[in-house]
Amino acid sequence: MLNEAVRRASVTRIADVGTGAIARLPELLANLGEPRTCRIVADANTMKAAGDRTLAELRAAGVATAAPILLDEAPRVKPRVEVAREVAARLRDRDVLPIAVGAGVVNDVTKYVAELAGVPYVSIVTAASMDGYAASGASMLDGGFKRTLACAPPIAVIADLDVVVGAPARMAAWGYGDLAGKVVAGADWRLADAVGEERIAPAPFALVQDHLRGWLQGCEGVAARDRDALRGLVTGLLVCGFAMQAHGNSRPASGSDHQIAHLWEMEGLAVDGEPAAHGACVGIGAVAMIAMYEWFLAQDVPARVAQCDGSTEPDPRAIEAELQASFAEPWLVASALTEMEAKLAGARRRASRLEALRDAWPALRARIAGSLVPARKLQQWLAACGGAAHPADVGVPLRKLARDCRRARLIRRRYTLLDCLDDLGWLDRAIDAVFAADGFWGRQPVAPPRADS
Repeated sequence: MLNEAVRRASVTRIADVGTGAIARLPELLANLGEPRTCRIVADANTMKAAGDRTLAELRAAGVATAAPILLDEAPRVKPRVEVAREVAARLRDRDVLPIAVGAGVVNDVTKYVAELAGVPYVSIVTAASMDGYAASGASMLDGGFKRTLACAPPIAVIADLDVVVGAPARMAAWGYGDLAGKVVAGADWRLADAVGEERIAPAPFALVQDHLRGWLQGCEGVAARDRDALRGLVTGLLVCGFAMQAHGNSRPASGSDHQIAHLWEMEGLAVDGEPAAHGACVGIGAVAMIAMYEWFLAQDVPARVAQCDGSTEPDPRAIEAELQASFAEPWLVASALTEMEAKLAGARRRASRLEALRDAWPALRARIAGSLVPARKLQQWLAACGGAAHPADVGVPLRKLARDCRRARLIRRRYTLLDCLDDLGWLDRAIDAVFAADGFWGRQPVAPPRADS
């Protein structure tokens, strides 16, 4: 499965997931014909976890190395563009191969460093915490704002299970949450394909969706740091990254669940003074959106389409007013306006979207229903692996999540269930139903905040 995913990747040529993988790095570099001097980029924790060993293996094999670059920031390193620029300047020439030893931040910084320096890079996975190891693009803070900057993925990814098993348990829970979001990504893509907004690419879609439920069923093993469960989790996350490489964007792995997470991240959601983990936010977003799907699939959609006037186009002034009322930060209003202008350009297709939805409904409903993990079950799986499973786990009140389910569609041009409900004039009705006293969120107690979220 992993080899098939690598074959379809646009840049990455080798992925090694297994015990003792770091010891095989020199041989892998030789197989790649990589002549450059290796230079590790890490922070103090990841240098201790895997960097020292990586450096020792390279030197023992006679591979040329330069002194490691240690990122240092209290209380923890952040993915700042200016830091990447400083590191890129230290590489000085194109005879250096950066080796990222770390998780999300270290990997993103090194990925952008390599892009600035015009060289490839290698990623050493230190935790099963996210799918970005193998993906294109780096999520960076640029002038204080979180942006995804274009850059190439690594030429090789190494995940040594000895290292992954020793990582903090909360990081694997974050990765599990990120993987859980792919359930929603698949449903949203099916929906977008059915209404003519974005055709499914069969190979990238299958890479993720054909194996997803199996990866997710290892939740208890993830919590117990079981080696096989973590192997499955890392493999799933890497395959998702390779699917994004193959497709050319994040559609195979990112849907409306990620829009909720991105909204929280852009607005600086924090837990105990630290930015909320991406995977924790995605997991909660996935539960919320599957609950919305369950409501949607229970409705008489063809009858609703018959009631709709699909020729009515959204009023750009009303959209701009909604943006101004929804976001306090001027930069976020401007960014969301750009995304919504792209959506408004497709507003004339609303009538054809609704007709296509009506015609496809019985088969589409069955396909989406068969692909979903029930919201309550997914919530239980997230809790079982020690992850965030309720918005209270990241300090988000239910009333805020309800509001954010409406706001999330404003920040990305990608067509998802949120846009379909808006086309049908059902968005507010769906949100009200899911958050009502007898709805999904109303039928459970507010969970206490988790210390590891």
